[in-house]
This record gives sequence, structure tokens and C-alpha cells, in this order.
Amino acid sequence: MSQIKRVARDQAMATRQAAFRAEGATAGAILAARGLPVGLGCGARVVSGFHAFGDEITVLPLLAKLAQAGWITCLPVVVKKGQPLEFRAWAPGEALVPGRWNIPQPPEGATVVEPDVLLVPLLAFDRQGYRLGYGGGFYDRTLAGLRAHKSITAIGVAFAAQEVQAVPRESFDEKLDYIMTERECFRCG
Repeated sequence: MSQIKRVARDQAMATRQAAFRAEGATAGAILAARGLPVGLGCGARVVSGFHAFGDEITVLPLLAKLAQAGWITCLPVVVKKGQPLEFRAWAPGEALVPGRWNIPQPPEGATVVEPDVLLVPLLAFDRQGYRLGYGGGFYDRTLAGLRAHKSITAIGVAFAAQEVQAVPRESFDEKLDYIMTERECFRCG
């Protein structure tokens, strides 16, 4: 399975690069204008986004809109290999520091929070709600841990071109609840 996923990752990265060149300049604003899927505001108050790495779709405009609407926004932090992510409160405009792989993250000392809604980056997705990540398992461990003790909503965020018929998956791969792209938002089936 690891070889199948490695090949799928290479193909997905090339697809995402092409999508970023075509749609990257406007995709983040489109996501922000659309907002979260209808009905997610009920009882949820903390949303985790991510700082785009390379040619990932940006969710920063959406986080800014949610922060203005009263949501507590946060970003993920890789604490240690093989461990779940930690989420630190952060509002758009606040200072960030370089984290693992030089991805900007909130600094040490920022308040650690537990998200109700997670915006999840990915390389590829399918309509069933499975995602192909980078292979570190950070989001799978994080989603499994959070789901063990609370209700959360996981939303994969990507360019529409990143959709595949079926993502190669294993028993530990966590399913997403929704997918948001620059073209549509849908509940995974």
C-alpha cells in the first residue's frame, strides 16, 4: 500500500500544482465568500485552519471572515513526529513563527485550544470523504483522538481538480465530513 500511496502522492502533487497556477489567485476569496457549510455554526465555536504550504489552497481569508463573526480561530502545530497535532489560538494579523518545514505557526505560549471544526489540507480526495495526505499521519491521529471524546466536523479543503475516483486507504485513515473547493462544497457520502 505504501508504494501505491507514494505514486498517488506524486500524481496528486502535479495535479495540485496545475490547479494552483489556474485557480490559486482567487480560490481563497471564493472559499471565504461561501463560508462554512450551512448549519455548522450550531454549538461550534473553535475552528482550525492551516497556513498554506507551497501550492495548497489558502484558507486565511475564510479564517479572517470566521474570526470577524466571533469564532475562535487556531492553527495546527506539529509537536512531535508520530503524535497528534496541537492547536494554538491565532487570529489573522497576529504574529507567526516558523514551525516544522518552515510552515508559519503561532508562537510558544499561544493558548492551546481544541477545535470543533477542522479545515484539513490534502493532496487528493474522493466523494466518500477520504483524503490523501503527505504520509505523516498527523491529521489521522488528530481526528481519531478528537473523535474519541467529542463531536467534531472535519472539512477537507482543496482545488476541485484534486478529486480522484478513489483514494487508496488503510484502516487507520480517517474520513472527512465535508469537502470544500473553489467550485463546490459537499457532504461526503
